[in-house]
Amino acid sequence: MTGPRIHAARGPGGTAVLDLATGRWKILDPVASDLLDLPTAEPERAAAIEQATARWARAGADPDRVRTDLLRVAADLDRLRAGRPVHHTPPSPTPVVRFTPTARPALRHRVAAGIALATALLLLRAVPVRHVVTVARAAARLPGRPAPIHDAEAVLAAVRATGTWWPGRIACLEESLACHLAAALTGLRVHWVLGARFSPSGAHAWVEADRHVVGQDEHDRLWPYLAVLTIGHSNM
Repeated sequence: MTGPRIHAARGPGGTAVLDLATGRWKILDPVASDLLDLPTAEPERAAAIEQATARWARAGADPDRVRTDLLRVAADLDRLRAGRPVHHTPPSPTPVVRFTPTARPALRHRVAAGIALATALLLLRAVPVRHVVTVARAAARLPGRPAPIHDAEAVLAAVRATGTWWPGRIACLEESLACHLAAALTGLRVHWVLGARFSPSGAHAWVEADRHVVGQDEHDRLWPYLAVLTIGHSNM
């Protein structure tokens, strides 16, 4: 029986990898990205490494050093996979990014936001991320309709207003999960997305509705993030 899935998405800067067993991210450069799906059978694996070594040698690199480095990186990736398959998220168009929501939340949004934020804070502090993802997937299956942008922004505004009562820090992971859960409680569907960027490297979580990223920081006008795991979409 395989363990929790590994999710990966490749972009021009490399590959972002999320291990649901640990909740940890790994950002691979383009060279390591090519090694992520090396065959496990020894002859095929050795042939793949020799082909990669030859390519670098033709560019002037020392083949012995290249081979040693490739074998080391491949062994690191073997430990990460631990026999588990890697689920590759297909590339998607860059979404439209919307910033601070201006929608006014209704009472139902505020009530749902209170329940959802408390649930998100408890989950993210008490259970492994793979179980958090399981709850998020269950919420995505509740009856509902895709959220129009205005409604998604109203839910997010309610979550943020509720968050002002919390004495600790509410980061993107807590806020986006709460928005996903609150939308589900009000009969709406949004996408909860976990992703990463490459330069500088870092992970992020956000909510999408109608192919729009909702409620982002003004500094992220040039969207730098690559979606790796989307809850409520085809790669659930």
